[in-house]
Amino acid sequence: THPTHVLGVFGFLVPENELEWKEKANEFNEKWNFPNCVSAFDAKHIALQAPINTGTEYFNYKGFFSIVLFAVGDANYNFIYANIGCQGRISDGGVFNGTKFKKSLEDNTMNLSSLCKLPGRNKSTPFVFVADDAFPLSCNIMKPHAGIQEKGSMKRIFNYRLSRARRVSENTFGIISSVFRILRKPILLEPKTAKKVDWP
Repeated sequence: THPTHVLGVFGFLVPENELEWKEKANEFNEKWNFPNCVSAFDAKHIALQAPINTGTEYFNYKGFFSIVLFAVGDANYNFIYANIGCQGRISDGGVFNGTKFKKSLEDNTMNLSSLCKLPGRNKSTPFVFVADDAFPLSCNIMKPHAGIQEKGSMKRIFNYRLSRARRVSENTFGIISSVFRILRKPILLEPKTAKKVDWP
């Protein structure tokens, strides 16, 4: 099964230049107090009835059959990129690895903003996307420090701030589930058809 690459979800597009990315970062800093962050991303399992003749191909770690929706959301709960259709057995990181979004990020064709100074600092740092620990850490992807951090420590404070910013993507998934009721229960369709129903 080949995932569907979707741009222009609900009229929004991936920013095309540094100025547009900087606008996304300013919105994130103003609303979620996380500087130099342009968007948050995550993956959601869309439940299906057991697809015919697929074995465990679509059976996920949560114990049900699904296809995966990977999406990138801005500070205003808008998806700027979405990819749907990967088999449920594939990890969130594996889904991300197969997206055009990752390829564009790696080969620098996304036109992501160049280095920028953090507020009150002289050192310039890259603009980043925030994600949970299922995704790879890189110069443009920030995820929480692993393990339990000591109360009051800088790592614990960082994890709290990052998690608060990352919640945008989780909240956006919640919004689309409340609007599109088909996402609240297993879809009684084969994956190829479910992909078309799940995403306009």
